[in-house]
Amino acid sequence: MSGGVETILVLLRHASHDRLGSVLCGRMPGVTLSEAGRREAGALAVTLARHRFAAVLSSPLERAVETAAAIAASQALAVEVEEDLNELDLGAWAGMRFEDLRGDPAWNVWNSARSHARPPGGETMLEAQARTARCIERLRRRYAGRTVALVSHADVIKAALCHALGLSVDFHARFEIAPASLSVLIAGEWGLKVHSINEAAE
Repeated sequence: MSGGVETILVLLRHASHDRLGSVLCGRMPGVTLSEAGRREAGALAVTLARHRFAAVLSSPLERAVETAAAIAASQALAVEVEEDLNELDLGAWAGMRFEDLRGDPAWNVWNSARSHARPPGGETMLEAQARTARCIERLRRRYAGRTVALVSHADVIKAALCHALGLSVDFHARFEIAPASLSVLIAGEWGLKVHSINEAAE
């Protein structure tokens, strides 16, 4: 299941911010890296120095762009904003505290049946998976034979990994994507192969 020209796609979750674990940020503006997050982004850039990136692409959200900027600067590249790497559109839930969502039947369905649930006014995980898969295929062709960094968000990366593994997005909770972690896909005309998941910066 390999051979031919391959593209290496390094999927990176943005580093930590102060609302992590307490607020469902979604696409709300103004969520920037915490001091710890800036340290994580710097460590990630050092770890990734072993790669020669052809491009560093990022979700448009501040926390992702800041993480991408640390990586791009270490490789003398500019950050390219890629809308298809954006966080899930969580609609009316964006900005809500997790404690306020607990007990909401729609929230429970969302977390147990991602293949058909939709946040109020938002997008499904399958819709996010479709745009992510489209992005990966486009980048595979554009950067054939090279390596690219993609800075995104936990659920978007999980959707991409489920796509590559042929898993339902209902299994999204079976693996972890930590802040400032990297997961690696290898892409070719033959399809996708998962090289690693949720590696920490060294």
